[in-house]
Amino acid sequence: MAHASVSDLPDLSHWLHWPRHVFARIFLLLLAAAVIAPLITLIAIAWQGDDEIWHHLWTYVVPNAAIDTAGLLAGVAVLTAIIGIGAAWIVTAYDFPGRATLSWLLPLPLAFPTYIVAYVYADIFDAAGPVQSAFRYMFGFRTAAEYWFPQIRSLPGAILVMSLVLYPYVYLAARAMFQTQSASLIEVARTLGATRIMLARHVALPLARPALAVGLSLALLEALNDIGASEYLGVQTLTLSIFTTWINRSSLPGAAQIACVMLVIVIALMALERYGRRHRRFIVSLRRQRYVPRIPLKGRPAYVSLAICLLPVALGFFFPLFFLAYEVVQRGLLIGFDHDLIRHTITTVTLAAIATAIAITLGLAAALAVRLIRGKLAFACLTIAGMGYAIPGTVLALGLLSPLVGTDNVLNAISAFFGGPHLGLVIAGSSAALVIAYVTRFLAIATGSAQAGLARIATEIDDVARTLGVRPAGIAWLIHIPLARPALGGAALLVFVDCLKELPATLLLRPLNVETLSTYIYQYATRGSFEEGALAALLIVAVGILPVIRLTRFSEIAPAPVPSSSER
Repeated sequence: MAHASVSDLPDLSHWLHWPRHVFARIFLLLLAAAVIAPLITLIAIAWQGDDEIWHHLWTYVVPNAAIDTAGLLAGVAVLTAIIGIGAAWIVTAYDFPGRATLSWLLPLPLAFPTYIVAYVYADIFDAAGPVQSAFRYMFGFRTAAEYWFPQIRSLPGAILVMSLVLYPYVYLAARAMFQTQSASLIEVARTLGATRIMLARHVALPLARPALAVGLSLALLEALNDIGASEYLGVQTLTLSIFTTWINRSSLPGAAQIACVMLVIVIALMALERYGRRHRRFIVSLRRQRYVPRIPLKGRPAYVSLAICLLPVALGFFFPLFFLAYEVVQRGLLIGFDHDLIRHTITTVTLAAIATAIAITLGLAAALAVRLIRGKLAFACLTIAGMGYAIPGTVLALGLLSPLVGTDNVLNAISAFFGGPHLGLVIAGSSAALVIAYVTRFLAIATGSAQAGLARIATEIDDVARTLGVRPAGIAWLIHIPLARPALGGAALLVFVDCLKELPATLLLRPLNVETLSTYIYQYATRGSFEEGALAALLIVAVGILPVIRLTRFSEIAPAPVPSSSER
């Protein structure tokens, strides 16, 4: 009887890997479907609205809201670009006293939600605020009608306030690109007679354009998502129109129709970001890379540079911080501590922690699935899953409402089929709706960070582990997760803080008698007593500082010295 050799056995390797590939594809498809479902539902709800509602909205609401939104985005785009690019160029190209400190102070305004800074500036610069009161006292005016003073509750005021908070998106992107540009390119330009202004305009900025497009689009998406600052400063944006149409006018189809108009703007912003990065692929050698040395400044130029960079930090971070701290002490919020704030803080932290854990788990699983199957379909699904960050909170909440209620109806039907009780709104009427909204919106941060962390791990390591008999789950647990832990940790901090600050989706989806720190502050602001929520605002800022510092801690790149001829 002939003995069969190993070579005679059928090749079953593709069958052994087939289930894992199928499960990975199914997971990515479900994840993409979960993110795209609210948008499909939103369009369906808008389609149900009658012509009378749409005619009223198109005549009286949408035109003014669209104009205010366009003006707000245009102003924020210009001002954030000027502040962010200018500050990034100064701290990167020049060396002056205080530069190192300013380089990590400049991103700190990101720790503040836009609506908190808006509340602070409105209280200070409004007609009844301390600035105008002092102005009237100094010049003998009795009423605000006797003099002219810039109105903070206006479109220009909203542009200024939002830009002071959102410019770090552009600053971080610009600084990262300016620091890593090769000294060889700058030296060639200098030999051709380029001045410092020409170097910035014709060399540094064109090379940094892809990163600037990303940073600017993030700032505009955050401005588009805002609802608290716009409402408090009197700017009727599309986001605020969705909220008022849904809540105040009780018209869900009307709100969905405005949201569809808003989606067009979101798509335009995403197209703008892609357009800014079109055909831009720059490759520089990482071997013995020399970065541009900073130009030392002394005397008046050094002080001017210091003042220019210190101004946005002072206005966007220290000024609101000191005001909140003053209000906490002045009103005795620590002595007469509101014990409900403890419960609201625990609720906020718990919801943010749960959403962060789920988002990081799903993001890591999605990145691992793409690494496993490596196909166009996988990358397309991952791209769709990351679209949630581009969807404003009001639009997302509106689109999630029907799927959540539908899921509750299915659960009630299943319970009734087995003779169980009527469960009611298990998901849509509980805090689970908030967790789902947070995960959907901030999943892009988790997937992007997980992909960046895994990209640093060579695929050959996976192949070696497979030859040793380690299964994909073991490879992920023993190799991928430990090596990608720094990226995942940073993503967790960012997602956690974004969940703490999220206001629009929280306002629309939170169950009755559930308050978070953001809605706690919002309730005081709507009653005209924002100062009573100063302590809650400080709590949000205190937690938000940690990830911002982490973003800038390792971003400093020292210019490498020019190698000697023997080293070359």
